[in-house]
Amino acid sequence: MTSIGILGAGRVGTNLAGKLSAAGHHVTLGTRNPEDAAARTSGLAPRIAFADQRTTARTTDVVINATPGDSSLDRLTGLRAELSGKILIDVSNATRDTADGMPGDLCYPGSSLAEKLQAALPDTHVVKTLNTMLFMVMTAPETLAAPPTAYLSGDDENAKGTVTGLLGDLGWAPELIEDLGGITTARATEAMILIVPHILRRHGFKPVAVSLAR
Repeated sequence: MTSIGILGAGRVGTNLAGKLSAAGHHVTLGTRNPEDAAARTSGLAPRIAFADQRTTARTTDVVINATPGDSSLDRLTGLRAELSGKILIDVSNATRDTADGMPGDLCYPGSSLAEKLQAALPDTHVVKTLNTMLFMVMTAPETLAAPPTAYLSGDDENAKGTVTGLLGDLGWAPELIEDLGGITTARATEAMILIVPHILRRHGFKPVAVSLAR
C-alpha cells in the first residue's frame, strides 16, 4: 500500500482516487475547499480523505497532479518544500481552451508542462503519464476496442518503476505501458492531446486514447 495524494478533485482526480483506493492505497484528495469536495463526492469511497493541497502534498508519499494544466506550474511551484523528495505523477496537459471549451494551443510549445515542473521542482521526481486519453480510460483501459497505450516520461528510473506499479493497480498490463525515456519526451505526448478535440467534435464525448499500434 502507498500513501497517495491527488491534487485536484475534478473528474480526473476523483476517478483516479476511487480506483486507487479500491486497490488498497491510502488516498487523500487535495482541493482548495476540502469540505465542499467531500460533500460532492460522498459516495466515492469511504476510505478517501480530504485536505487542502499543501497538507496533501506534505503528508503523502506519491502525489498526482490532476489540476488544470494551464495553472499547474504556478500551483505546484508553491509546494516545492512539500514535494521535495517525492514522486510527482503529472497527468495534466497545459493547453489554452478554444471557444467551445476544448483543448487548443499548447501553453509551452517547444517544451512541456512536465519539463517545466521538473525544472521548478528539482528535488522532486516528475513522471508524465496518462495524459493521452480521456479520464475514464485512465482507470479502465479494457473498455476500448483496441488496446490503449500509457506512455511514461521521466528522468528517474526508480520513480518510473513505482509509477508502473501504480498503473498496474489501475488496470494497465505491462505490455500496454511504453517508457519513452527522459522527461523531455513528455513534449511529444503532451502534443498528442491536440488531436483529441477534433475526434470528440466528430464522434461525441466517448472514451478515446491516442495509442501506439505495432
